[in-house]
Amino acid sequence: MTRRLNLGPTGHVDTFSRDNLPPADQWPDFLLEDFPYPDYLNIGVALTDAMVEKGFGDNTALIGNGRQRTYKELADWTNKMAHALVEDYGVRPGNRVLIRSANNPAMVACWLAATKAGAVVVNTMPMLRAGELGQIIDIAEVEFALCDSRMMDEIVACGKTSKFLKTIVSFDGTANHDAELDRMALSKSVKFQAVRTGRDDVALLGFTSGTTGKPKATMHFHRDMLIIADGYASEVLGVTPDDVFVGSPPLAFTFGLGGLAVFPLRFGATATLLETASPPNMIEIIEKYKATICFTAPTAYRVMMRAMDDGADLSSLRCAVSAGETLPAPVYDEWLAKTGKPMLDGIGATEMLHIFISNRFEDSKAACTGKPVAGYEARIVDEDMNDLPDGEPGRLAVRGPTGCRYLNDDRQKIYVRDGWNITGDTFIRDSNGFYHFAARNDDMIVSAGYNIAGPEVEAALLSHPFVVECGVVGAADPDRGFIVQAHVVLETGVPPNEATVKALQDHVKAKIAPFKYPRSVVFIDALPKTQTGKVQRFRLKESM
Repeated sequence: MTRRLNLGPTGHVDTFSRDNLPPADQWPDFLLEDFPYPDYLNIGVALTDAMVEKGFGDNTALIGNGRQRTYKELADWTNKMAHALVEDYGVRPGNRVLIRSANNPAMVACWLAATKAGAVVVNTMPMLRAGELGQIIDIAEVEFALCDSRMMDEIVACGKTSKFLKTIVSFDGTANHDAELDRMALSKSVKFQAVRTGRDDVALLGFTSGTTGKPKATMHFHRDMLIIADGYASEVLGVTPDDVFVGSPPLAFTFGLGGLAVFPLRFGATATLLETASPPNMIEIIEKYKATICFTAPTAYRVMMRAMDDGADLSSLRCAVSAGETLPAPVYDEWLAKTGKPMLDGIGATEMLHIFISNRFEDSKAACTGKPVAGYEARIVDEDMNDLPDGEPGRLAVRGPTGCRYLNDDRQKIYVRDGWNITGDTFIRDSNGFYHFAARNDDMIVSAGYNIAGPEVEAALLSHPFVVECGVVGAADPDRGFIVQAHVVLETGVPPNEATVKALQDHVKAKIAPFKYPRSVVFIDALPKTQTGKVQRFRLKESM
């Protein structure tokens, strides 16, 4: 029996996004019973004007780059910009609008304004160059780009050769508000009749890299943006209007957009935004604004804990969410010992929009990702989608109110099988229903017939006082197929010699099964990482 898409009404006149949704028989199952939204929904309105109507107008919404905005100011600002986008630049409902900026309030405002105008937004990072931007523009057929005036070069270079990109508009990411879009919006009305988009209209295209190098565009509806807030942020984080958010993930990633924009704005809370979210900068923000919820990588939390030893006051944090990498047990244990509060681990994916398995405050523990977020179901399966028994590692399969929809991409058939999203992670479920991360499916090291999860070895190494950071990969070996190779950043003053190698190897053998120890140890100055703090293990492999 052929499945049919049962989508609600659309407000788009440019139907590109809906026309390029995956075929119905390639969709995952969507479990939407707990998330009833009206047929028409605009996430830009829901996070601004609707919040003012609820009485949050005087609450601080955004802090960053020397400026604070209340919800009323944010609603007015984004309405003025939406007028300019529609009246002066000709943005029509369903057009794709690319935004290029670092994390700052103006980027959030541009996203909200474009969404109010009915556009499908594509957020991008400043580090992308013209060729990478060109790939995204070609896949999404982007006609409009909004760019921070401080980083115009690459998008202008891209526009010169692009057959799709026609209009590039600068905005001021600082507090000056003195770029083209700002000037055009200055005289506009603070009242704007937002486009009546459907809940099942695409609001966001989130790009994620593929192993082939060709990026994939994940398609997220207006309803999806509310689901992650009304699900995870409400159930797990318990967000209130008193919360102040801080974090390092770029807004260009769905993880960052959720954690640093959607979550706070949905509940009348405050988002603090940092263009350079280094641990020292985040510590300063936490202390200054008494931040309560933090999203960052385990490495940054280690720096924060050292700062606490030196007198930094991070006691305002009630919730530390570990992002980007699996949370090593030593980091969890040390944070709990220092703060008395558990660190929340979780797993999400661009395809799923945000976190779908998480620890809870009341039942968190080290080396444990937790249980499915409300509305989600998870299984551990083999290659043929058969359920595996508790305690046995296998592929993680998930379904729930969000799920994978690639824009016109054959890889949809790989990610979705039998109605389930196959995330690319190896997990173990224990007898109590808790899920434990083992490795990315492609990070499992097979050595002399043994399956060895690199993150488990990393956690063992990180528990040694010599080790600041480490990344573990498989290195080819003629006798064993692969051996475990550890790339280690040492504490200052520790000699990178054979005695240190042996000390680390002996430590791992004592902590976990001896066959898992790193037969090769390479000392390096720093680990290669993405913007979100993920260790780029493929680069470690390339360096062999």
